[in-house]
Amino acid sequence: MDGIVTDVAVGVKRGSDELLSGNVLNGPSSNISSIVVTANGNDSKKFKGDEKMESAPSRVLHIRKLPGEVTETEVIALGLPFGKVTNILMLKGKNQAFLELASEEAAATMVNYYTTMTPHLRNQPIYIQYSNHKELKTDSALNQRAQAVLQAVTAVQATNTSVSGTAGSENTLSSAQSPVLRIIIDNMYYPVTLDVLHQIFSKFGTVLKIITFTKNNQFQALLQYGDPSNAQQAKLALDGQNIYNACCTLRIDFSKLVNLNVKYNNDKSRDYTRPELPSGDGQPALDPAIAAAFAKETSLLAVPGALSPLGIPNAAAAAAAAGRMGMHGVSSGGNTVLLVSNLNEEMVSPQSLFTLFGVYGDVQRVKILYNKKDSALIQMADGNQSQLAMSHLNGQKMYGKIIRVTLSKHQTVQLPREGLDDQGLTKDFGSSPLHRFKKPGSKNFQNIFPPSATLHLSNIPQSISEDDLRTLFTNTGGTVKAFKFFQDHKMALLQMSTVEEAIQALIDLHNYNIGENHHLRVSFSKSTI
Repeated sequence: MDGIVTDVAVGVKRGSDELLSGNVLNGPSSNISSIVVTANGNDSKKFKGDEKMESAPSRVLHIRKLPGEVTETEVIALGLPFGKVTNILMLKGKNQAFLELASEEAAATMVNYYTTMTPHLRNQPIYIQYSNHKELKTDSALNQRAQAVLQAVTAVQATNTSVSGTAGSENTLSSAQSPVLRIIIDNMYYPVTLDVLHQIFSKFGTVLKIITFTKNNQFQALLQYGDPSNAQQAKLALDGQNIYNACCTLRIDFSKLVNLNVKYNNDKSRDYTRPELPSGDGQPALDPAIAAAFAKETSLLAVPGALSPLGIPNAAAAAAAAGRMGMHGVSSGGNTVLLVSNLNEEMVSPQSLFTLFGVYGDVQRVKILYNKKDSALIQMADGNQSQLAMSHLNGQKMYGKIIRVTLSKHQTVQLPREGLDDQGLTKDFGSSPLHRFKKPGSKNFQNIFPPSATLHLSNIPQSISEDDLRTLFTNTGGTVKAFKFFQDHKMALLQMSTVEEAIQALIDLHNYNIGENHHLRVSFSKSTI
């Protein structure tokens, strides 16, 4: 694309639009004096000033100081809240772009809005001003990619606006567009916390409220901006993006809700406009200083070397990003100990906690608290695993009670002193052969899913029939609704009637000796039968 750029002599007071040769832009010569560039096209000489130059309104806007890796979609998203974007030209070598809107009025609204609030892309301030050209004419062969993106966006825009049913509606976004987004996370191999979502979505405007929940075995969230245009930009830029490399894919839609009612500030929900809200469940309210820090927090997820705009190259960085701000103001990137409360003290044991939490990481130690037997400390192998277990198991039912999982302030679980009998409440699993994630690159890393009614069974001997397995799982106290063997008969899917029944069955039957020296392996599945 740089082939269509001509040089501007250093120091000559001419417009930045003249970076383009005449066959690209159609209009009078420019007299804006805001930019001086070197002959090699790099922005290495300083701008004379970032102040707005007086220029007649035009529907073509000149955008400068763009981050190098910015995409056409992100630039188009700047204009969408103000009306239909009719053309775009990216000058990637010069970190600039031209954006044409359908009308001068739309362009004027956009310039006025961004005069009062400096726009940012990827955490960098960018500058928008009128171009002296009245129309953007692009060579379609040289600008193919940008045109394809623009067509796709226009199609989405037409869908969003057709509901208003008026002939002129294509030039404006539906005024009823909601400031609330519904977010679904696909392929959630790493934990995605409320704070990670806040960091990512804050790039596009002030996030007022977030509510997270699990529905249909998927982590979901509702997120409210102060302005529907921010929601529009975020959806356009983030829908289909991966938070971490090759996983945790964002699926974003507008919610029918226009306002969220948040009752508690905790790891499941937060109202950033009301830091004084209680946390619920008898937990201490969020410290006001931390609440204020959350409100000001900007994205921390721009990690060099990532494969996607939101990408994070490895699990350690994922854990660090997920735990950058713990609920107690403690960095949880390295926090390996979880506090689990509201347990069924009659039923729970270190072994049952080891089995359930072992689905999401290698449990090292478990301690049921001597003076509070409905609570336990669980030490995972690393901070990523503790985040993962917390995001998947907090709010699930175990032995008939909804358990609460938070990060503990303890850095390690202490074993009882030599010779002291603690009634079997503390157990060291450090050398257990049942750890699922000991081997680097193990397939188990790709098969981490939220608790679901459907279980994946493996290591089944040939002699075991469907009836044998149905009977075995029915004996855990639930109902088997469906069953399906894989072709090789070594694996199967088995569906219980509820997630709670499946959790119980997994606790009871993972590593169960099923005969012929085969120990049954049980995991949650993302499939249904």
